[in-house]
Parts: sequence; C-alpha cells; structure tokens
Amino acid sequence: MDDYLRSDAPVVEALDRAWDRSRLSVRTRFRRLRSRMFLLVQCAVSAGVAWWLATDVFTHPSPFFAPIVAVVCLGMSYGQRLRRVFEVAIGVAVGIVTADVFVHVAGSGPWQITVVVLASMTLASLLDGAPVIVIQSAVQSIVIVALVATPGQAFNRWTDALIGGAVALVAATVVPQAPLRRPRVAAAEAVRKIGELLRRAAASARDGDVEGAAEVLASARGTESLLLELRSAADEGLSVLTSSPFKRHHAPGVRKMVDLVEPLDRAMRSTRVLVRRVTVAVSRGEPLPPGYEALLLELASATDVIGRALSENASPEIGRPALLAVATATGEVPRTSRLATETVLAQVRSTIVDLLQVTGLDVDQAIAALPPERPRHL
Repeated sequence: MDDYLRSDAPVVEALDRAWDRSRLSVRTRFRRLRSRMFLLVQCAVSAGVAWWLATDVFTHPSPFFAPIVAVVCLGMSYGQRLRRVFEVAIGVAVGIVTADVFVHVAGSGPWQITVVVLASMTLASLLDGAPVIVIQSAVQSIVIVALVATPGQAFNRWTDALIGGAVALVAATVVPQAPLRRPRVAAAEAVRKIGELLRRAAASARDGDVEGAAEVLASARGTESLLLELRSAADEGLSVLTSSPFKRHHAPGVRKMVDLVEPLDRAMRSTRVLVRRVTVAVSRGEPLPPGYEALLLELASATDVIGRALSENASPEIGRPALLAVATATGEVPRTSRLATETVLAQVRSTIVDLLQVTGLDVDQAIAALPPERPRHL
C-alpha cells in the first residue's frame, strides 16, 4: 500500500496543483464579473428602455434596432462612449437606408446581400471611414435584407436607431464611483508590491537563501500585470470624465493618478532590477555589507507610507520625508570592492529617485536629494 501511494504521489500533487489553479481561476472570473456587473445591468436596462420607448411611446410594431443600437453604443467599457453613439448611429442610418432602398428595388437574396453590403460600406467609407461606422452599416444592411426585408420602413428603422442611441447617450452619463477610484486603488497596490519585494529581497540576502531570492525575482518579473492594470485604470478614469458630465468635479484627483503612471512604472522597473542585483549577490555567496539590509527595509517602510496615503485618498507626498531619510542613509553605508554589492547600492539609489518622483518631485530635484556616496575602499 505504501508503495502504491508513493507511486501515485506525483499524480496527487498534480491534481492538487490543478485544483488550486481552478479555484484561483474561479475567483478571478467572479472578480471580473463583479467589476463588470454595473455595465451588464446598464446595457440590459438600456435595451429594455429603448424597446419600451419605441413600442409604447412611438408605437412601432417591432423596434428591432432600438435595443440593439443601445447595447452596441454602450459596449462593455466607458471608453469613447459618446463618440461610439454617434458613429453607431451614422453606421446604422447608412445601412438601413441603403438596404431599404435596395430591397424596394431588387428584393432580397444572396446576390442582393453582396451588392447592398458593398454599397453601404462604400457609402460609410466616403462619409467618415471610421471602422465602427463601416462595420455597423454592413451589419444593419444584412439584417434588413436577410431578416426584416419589408420595403418602406426605412424611417421607422432609422427612428428606432435614434431611440436606441438616445437611450445610450443618457445611460452613458450614469457612471458609478468605482472607475474613478480604480486608478488610486491600482496605484496603491503597485506601491505595496514594491514594499513587499524589498522586504523579501532583504530576507533572502540576510539568510543567504538562493532559492528564496530566485522566488522573489520570479515574483518581481510578474509585476507587469500590475502596471497594465494601472494604465487600464487610468485610461478608464479619463474615459468616465469624458462620458459623464456629473463626474467632472473628480477630474483633478483622477488626473493626479494618471500623472503617477509613468513614475510608478519606472519605480517598479527599478525595483525589479534591484531584486535581480540582490539575487546575483546571494547566488555568488556575497553577503551584503552592514546596513544594506536595513536600507532595503527602510525603503520598504517608506513605500508603505506612500501606499497607505494613496489608499486613503491622501497625497503620496506624505511619504517623501521617509524616502529622503533613506536617501541620506545611502550616503552612510560602507562600500566594497565587490561589483555585485556595489550594483545593489547603486540600484537602491536609483529606486529612491523614481519613488521621489512618485511623491511629486521632478527628476532633477529627486537626484539632488541623494547625498554623495562614501568613497570605496579598494
């Protein structure tokens, strides 16, 4: 029995790993669903309202296009919603009018679909040429010829498209607070990750743990997703400001977070390089000189202050004094003749410069805040 269990151990471990991955995947999917729930409900309600307006207010018998245009215009993101409404409305108009006239003259069928799609896309390209307009004109012309080929209904169909677009315009102005908070949350998470990496790097250097240092380095290399999330959050926040006039008073705060994207990107990349330098030193069996571990830990604590400030809707400038204290300490630690150790100190100073820019200093001010290094003893 023991031999049997031992022979199946790799299979059991693989199943455990697969289960862990599946649980993580399920959590990720539900988190994604929660983040999109407002958009889903908004699209669904807009479709229903567009249908109700077209049937009960304008007494159209089958307002097929009203809910479709409303959902297409809103889409699954906040980006360029207002422009999307006008582009879809134009594309729908071109497709409907072209197809309705053609069906009245030539009827419907395979060659009619070919001709009407070519004609509507050509007209749309001449009018504007935006991809959304061209594609929508083709799609709507296909629907008219293939499914609702009833001549003489062009005006009703165009009105339905206008109703759907109008509903989408109104719905586009209704935006929750979450997309406006998201850039700050993403920035705080990125800063906290920097602090975590610095602490783990310090621990691996203290213990001479090569495997631990390699794990920290692997974790550091996986931080690109945090930067992508930060950029996405910043773009979404700006899009909300564009699409919703009711959120304009949030503009200063959102733009401050947008301005943090580049310095935080540089700070994260500098941290990755720093972790790599520590990993090289550990793998070569070079202990860091006295004070280097404390330097990494103090820098981690300083980033924690910045992270808390961001998460509490405060200015990251609060963390500047702690960073300046670490900057001063970099001029007091001992120097060595070992290249791997020297590059660690140089990268710590580089990371401090990037983090000082996160707190609002420009690059020249950040560099000037660094004291001269102690002379090397060869």
